[in-house]
Amino acid sequence: MNTDIALHDEPFRFTDDLGPAKIVHVTERTTGLRATVVIDNIAIGPAIGGVRMAPDVTTEECFRLARAMTLKNAAAGLHHGGGKAVIVADPMVPLADKERLIRAFADAIEELTDYIPGPDMGTNETCMAWIHDQIGRAIGLPSVLGGIPLDMVGATGYGLAAAIDVGAEHIGMSLAGARVAVQGFGAVGRNVAKFLDERGCILVAAADLGGCVVDRRGLDLRELLTTKATESVVGHRVGEVIDRDAIVGVECDIWIPAARPNVLHAGNVDRVRARIVAQGANIPATAEAEARLHERGVLVLPDFIANAGGVICGAIEYSGGTTNEAFRMIDEQVRSNTATMLEQSAATGELPRAVAMAAARERVVAAMATHHFH
Repeated sequence: MNTDIALHDEPFRFTDDLGPAKIVHVTERTTGLRATVVIDNIAIGPAIGGVRMAPDVTTEECFRLARAMTLKNAAAGLHHGGGKAVIVADPMVPLADKERLIRAFADAIEELTDYIPGPDMGTNETCMAWIHDQIGRAIGLPSVLGGIPLDMVGATGYGLAAAIDVGAEHIGMSLAGARVAVQGFGAVGRNVAKFLDERGCILVAAADLGGCVVDRRGLDLRELLTTKATESVVGHRVGEVIDRDAIVGVECDIWIPAARPNVLHAGNVDRVRARIVAQGANIPATAEAEARLHERGVLVLPDFIANAGGVICGAIEYSGGTTNEAFRMIDEQVRSNTATMLEQSAATGELPRAVAMAAARERVVAAMATHHFH
């Protein structure tokens, strides 16, 4: 294969005392593969992080996602550090072409044994099966290979719903009848919608790449899931179709960003009309947006606490555990972390993210003090 693998040899403006430990750029001329792997920190253990495929991903985004994984894994008490990989490609390419890209990527990272790949936006359990077939190292595998398919069982959505449980109790809000808007009705979004529906919540808006469908009386979740199986949510026969980004301003009680980074920013954050913003996606809001929501009294459940269910499940799978064990740990860890974070935030007045980051960072720094890095 005609593969070029290069360590990042220029000063990286986000470098700090935690990392990144390594940035690797990959190009493979036969398939046209272009990818980046960021191994942020491995003091606690080998890095776990998803493989994202999108046409506009950057090294900066990859690093920010890898750092989020370092903090997420530390906060969740996992024996793993944080990493991430991005493949610059359209995830909707023909399946045979996608398989060639994924297998070429797997070959390129075979020697990066401190990085364990998992599914992310644009990749799934089948992609992880291809990687595992090439190098024997991946999480989120199909169940037929002994894995726990994260998206199928809804691990991230399950944990997110648990965090929302705690958050709602913290502000004295009942989930029975609570209105929910989900931006990004994919693996995370549709699963958290199902878990919240079981709690009596009402889905009033759902958005995907095709647009947004809104019904303030409540969308029929079962019918919407049937629609989503073959087309965009805008194909749903009931409800008003609006621009996909307009979901930011839909009136609701719980607003869930489960799409791309930075969808909430200074330019649109004041349009949010919700009591809770529960971050299903990684880094879905800028620091300015989170600070503004906090000022307005909107409770923000930050990504690396609220959406840790997927990586907890992946770590349990990697250690040979079962789905039931994974769900028990997700429920216990996410609830505990969310409650502790909110109690400390209320006591200090600090943003929930700041409180949680300090605790996670403390664990990473303590682990780093026990290592001699060459």
